[in-house]
Amino acid sequence: MFKEILINVGEEETRVAVLENKVLMEMFIERSPNQRLVGNIFKGRVENVLPGMQAAFVDIGLEKNAFLYVEDAIPSRNVDSGQSQSDSTLGTNICDILKQGQELIVQIVKEPIGTKGARVTTHITLPGRYLVLMPTVDYIGISRRIEDEKERDRLRELAARVKPDGMGVIVRTVAEGVDEDELIFDATMLTGLWRKIINRSNHGPVPNLLHRDLELIQRILRDIFTEDVDRLSVDSRYEYEKIIDLLDILGPRLKVKVFMEERTNLYIENNIDAELEKALKRKVWLKCGGYIVIDQAEALTAIDVNTGKYVGSTNLEDTVLKTNLEAAIEISRQLRLRNLGGIIIVDFIDMTKEEHRRQVLDVLEEEIHKDKTKTNILGITQLGLVEMTRKKVRPSLAEVLQKACPYCDGRGKVLSEETVGISIKQQIQQMAKQTAAETILVEANPLVAARLIGSGGANLRDLEARIGKNLYIRGSAEQHIESVSMRPLYDQDDIQAQTLPVKPGQVLEIRVEEPHANNYNDGIARVNGFILDIEGAGSLVGETIPVEVSKVFRTYAKARLIQA
Repeated sequence: MFKEILINVGEEETRVAVLENKVLMEMFIERSPNQRLVGNIFKGRVENVLPGMQAAFVDIGLEKNAFLYVEDAIPSRNVDSGQSQSDSTLGTNICDILKQGQELIVQIVKEPIGTKGARVTTHITLPGRYLVLMPTVDYIGISRRIEDEKERDRLRELAARVKPDGMGVIVRTVAEGVDEDELIFDATMLTGLWRKIINRSNHGPVPNLLHRDLELIQRILRDIFTEDVDRLSVDSRYEYEKIIDLLDILGPRLKVKVFMEERTNLYIENNIDAELEKALKRKVWLKCGGYIVIDQAEALTAIDVNTGKYVGSTNLEDTVLKTNLEAAIEISRQLRLRNLGGIIIVDFIDMTKEEHRRQVLDVLEEEIHKDKTKTNILGITQLGLVEMTRKKVRPSLAEVLQKACPYCDGRGKVLSEETVGISIKQQIQQMAKQTAAETILVEANPLVAARLIGSGGANLRDLEARIGKNLYIRGSAEQHIESVSMRPLYDQDDIQAQTLPVKPGQVLEIRVEEPHANNYNDGIARVNGFILDIEGAGSLVGETIPVEVSKVFRTYAKARLIQA
């Protein structure tokens, strides 16, 4: 497998793409006004202790107070004692550990997302190239991705010699095969960093940022740029030189894999932007012709698999199996690319054979194993649903690149014109009862206005007869489909100005907005929301033309082109 990393450095954001065999698998985006917070260490003050939730809110100087659970607040302990994390919290009351106004050192483990503040812990971890230092716990751990038992034993023995007294270390996957000197260098560097953090804590104000985690490119070099990466390309000379300097410390052997690409189309040539656009859509097409649909909620993601255009060539079981197998590979990719976290439910197409279900699950597990983010597959239910969990520590790709629609407020749907029209009729009837004015002006979205007026003005006449007043309904493209503006008109001049903004014989320079819905030969323009039907202007959409108003009706006016 050919694995490469592409780094695009812009004025406002830095983007890092991880490709496997030229396929985009992961995307990291960091923007200067919105720097990542996970890994940062603060000295904070306990604001509130909530015994009912076994948690506390801690002021660390951010907009929202951080959230600290009881299991993240218990004092340091020796993990090798055999006591599990859950056992240590049994019977422990948060009020026995924390008091309001207490000062403590915490580290952000989960970004603030939406209305939620950051989640923090008192169990600090400082990642290096080969080791993760845990200054508050005495423990030795080896990455589960190192599977060779002899290598695990060797690294455990080395870790026991290099770890500081009373502190813990976890040996990272990249440490496989390294010698003792490199581990000693890592341990010494991390221990010195912890001393600086403690010194700042003793002499600084509260709340206070004690340590900021590395910037995106530095984290990529530390965590992802390992021996299994074949190439790293960067399009900034300044960042290229910084990378080379940092690799002199982290991994001199990797410098030969770093390439400077002074091109503005690095991402275009590798189809990254197009893949990012696809990663924001609900539907993802499979090569076989099937597709998956991804619906993301706050804490749960539902993924549905469909055969789509794929009809197979032998029988239904083989068609379903091939679609599900291809979907399993694509789903694991989408989880990494979109950085989806929380509870994940996958609805595969129903399979009658147990061996087919096992085969699909095996492929999914194999692909998920490539994901460095902790992911658990809980199995497949009788309904064919696969239940999964994936750790969520940072916002998803959609949360970084998108925001909730200001019109539908994230619902993804708006009220239909029929629904809005019915509601507006009720509002008109209510206003008619409350005003002495004989005329009411209504401004609504053109689709809604057309429905209120009806064919030939039939609906408008019926509504006027019911309320006993004159109605002027104006379609305005500026009105959202769910909104309406209405007001009574008392003064005759005001009525004339507001309801009939044009008069016969008037000459206008006006832009043709769209062709007529029923007569494509005519074009439609608007003057303050008032419709102008321009004869023979259907082919001039988008152009600004001189016209003369010929006839004026209550709901629209006719106009004709002025020939040059």
